[in-house]
Amino acid sequence: MKPSEYLRYDATALADLIRRGEVSARDVCEAAIERAARVNATLNAICHPQFSEALAQPVSPGAPFAGVPFLLKDLAQEQAGHPCTYGSRSFRNNRAPRDSEFVRRARHGGLVPLGRTTTPEFGLKAVTESALWGPSRNPWDPRLTPGGSSGGSGAAVAAGIVPMAGANDGGGSIRIPAAYCGLFGLKPSRGRVSAGPHQGEAWTGASIDHVVSRTVRDSARMLDLISGASPGDPFVIAAPAEPYETAMLLSPGRLRIGVFTSSPYGTEVAPECVAAVEDTARTLANLGHQVDYARPEFDGMALARCYLTLYFGEVSALMARARDQFGASDDDFELETRLLGLLGRTLPLPDYVRRRQQWNEFARALGTFFERFDLYLCPSTGQLPARIGELDTPVHLKLAARLMLALRAGRLVHQSGQVEQMALDSLARTPFTQLANLTGTPAMSMPLAWTTAGLPVGVQLGAPHGREDRLFQLAAQLEEATPWFSRYERLDDAFPAG
Repeated sequence: MKPSEYLRYDATALADLIRRGEVSARDVCEAAIERAARVNATLNAICHPQFSEALAQPVSPGAPFAGVPFLLKDLAQEQAGHPCTYGSRSFRNNRAPRDSEFVRRARHGGLVPLGRTTTPEFGLKAVTESALWGPSRNPWDPRLTPGGSSGGSGAAVAAGIVPMAGANDGGGSIRIPAAYCGLFGLKPSRGRVSAGPHQGEAWTGASIDHVVSRTVRDSARMLDLISGASPGDPFVIAAPAEPYETAMLLSPGRLRIGVFTSSPYGTEVAPECVAAVEDTARTLANLGHQVDYARPEFDGMALARCYLTLYFGEVSALMARARDQFGASDDDFELETRLLGLLGRTLPLPDYVRRRQQWNEFARALGTFFERFDLYLCPSTGQLPARIGELDTPVHLKLAARLMLALRAGRLVHQSGQVEQMALDSLARTPFTQLANLTGTPAMSMPLAWTTAGLPVGVQLGAPHGREDRLFQLAAQLEEATPWFSRYERLDDAFPAG
């Protein structure tokens, strides 16, 4: 299979070609490796290639993705015997003794791992720029970020290395790269995909694994493959009435959709992001859906504080693991990570518990909203992708951070009110995604709009807990009404295939 031919197919179509014997799994794998060799030097999407192992992997006949090349995110998607660095120098020696449940199910489904994709340190940023791996770049414009934290996966899929790649989402890390890279990305409901066996719930239930993909059907088929509890999971979510790949072919009926474009945190939203939502609202109305301007009623700043508190706790715990398990020193962590860890260690435990309990308020507010509406529609991000390095911490703030670390002044920072400002600074560009994480509800980003310069602009749709079927049904309807697959031809031309 020529690389130029390989780029024309999604994962479902590639699997069908291999199953029918029209092309061999090895030929498909070689085409993916050749594509990686052509684009990765520019994009820095793959941090740990395993091409020789991929070529030698046997293919399971009849598996839903038999022989399809795949990439794993270098965060939490552990593969036995391979490094999983979490984008941090402190985890360079981390090798899992066994596959995570996500990886086990992906391999059982016939997917062939080509390697691992880059992520920022501990997945903490909406850009993929780490001291360990350097910056990953956006295929639509390599001067820009592909987003984060699944930025390497987003760049790899958009550029055609693989038709879909592993991702996870604790605050938007599937949906943000999908928006910036022109992909489909769905964050499933809490409990839909097992975090086992290494964890019960990732990020206290805020984070979950899935993929970024070029087509809706690949995402649906993948969720069919990886969903369901494993032994020891904290709870079992009800299975869908029928496979998502089947459900997505059904009409969603006439849906009630609430639309909002203003940031929950009162931060600025780019005109292109607003226009993308408004255009999508008109498309939905033309498709027969009831569309009204409405938004869930909750305290946006409270949500931002609760989300950042989760950051503090998770970072400090992960740093402690790196020190205990791998002997990591301060120099093995980036400066901003060390500051977040200090804030986690000095946050009073009652404050952490109180803010974790406050997640219930956001879930109840969203539940009240869903009594009137089936879905919500809003921007995926508040701004277009930043330039590489644009969001680096300024020198004066780095000096202040070093001073706080030297004085161990974390408790003073908590008392000063600076945390609120940190929340706004951290989330201002991506204020729309955290609601789904703290409430455990499914949400998806779709590439339904494009700027005059040819950059994708994602729109987000969210549903009640457990209603991924409804999202897939509407996504399939929108994909047919506003197709985007041909847009990838521009990237094929930018990185010509051999």
